[in-house]
Amino acid sequence: MTGDYLTRIGTLIRTARQHRGWSQAQLGEALGTSQSAVNRIEQGKQNVSLEMIARIGEALDSEIVSLGYSGPMHLRVAGGTRLSGAIDVRSSKNACVAILCASLLTTGRTTIRSVARIEEVYRILEVLTSIGVKSRWINEGRDLELTPPAELDLAAMDVEAARRTRSVLMFLGPLMHRAQHFAIPYAGGCDLGTRTVQPHLTALRRFGLEVATTGGAYHASVEPGAPMDRPIVLTERGDTVTENALLAAARHDGVSVIRNASPNYMVQDLCFFLEK
Repeated sequence: MTGDYLTRIGTLIRTARQHRGWSQAQLGEALGTSQSAVNRIEQGKQNVSLEMIARIGEALDSEIVSLGYSGPMHLRVAGGTRLSGAIDVRSSKNACVAILCASLLTTGRTTIRSVARIEEVYRILEVLTSIGVKSRWINEGRDLELTPPAELDLAAMDVEAARRTRSVLMFLGPLMHRAQHFAIPYAGGCDLGTRTVQPHLTALRRFGLEVATTGGAYHASVEPGAPMDRPIVLTERGDTVTENALLAAARHDGVSVIRNASPNYMVQDLCFFLEK
């Protein structure tokens, strides 16, 4: 080893020894060597074999040199210092996707601040623009402006983009207020195993949505929903199924009570948007 590496290793050994509360003599005794030998090692003035480094680490209960071992790491934290400052936080992809779908509930302009510019957001945007929604990035690309048309061109939906995101399921809630009959492709997205869409269909049926799953698409038809004289009980406490029920309830007459709803942050962000 070169002198520079020996010095750095020696410093690590000295720090670990002092942290253990040992003297050089105590470490030497544990290693079966002399105090002067330990001193030379810590000064970087003696070659050290990998075997010796391993023995020192075992004696001090401290991994001196990591060789890709995935076990626990030893950290020493000197606390008691007041911290201050500011950082820029990334915005929520899940909340943004829900609000993108919710923009279909209105024909007015929607502006979303601090949009997460990631793939799933782009996929939903591709679907929205394919059915006639105008989108425009503003404020140096940080914010997004959406303007749906008076009539959506659902027949022109970008099937490829829709199949690449499971979030397209959240089109069911708002589209039932925009069209009596429509279809969306089977939802795809991340590979997390088989996940049923039945909780969505069960919840939305109470609002008058009936769905037949044939030919690689969900074929939806809308009839006037029954009065909400009893709560809707979700069969799955999921974020997207809660959001779908919220999107359907937002333009449904009367008061809707949703039981077993997810309280996660993205659901709350959607609620804030719907309130506005």
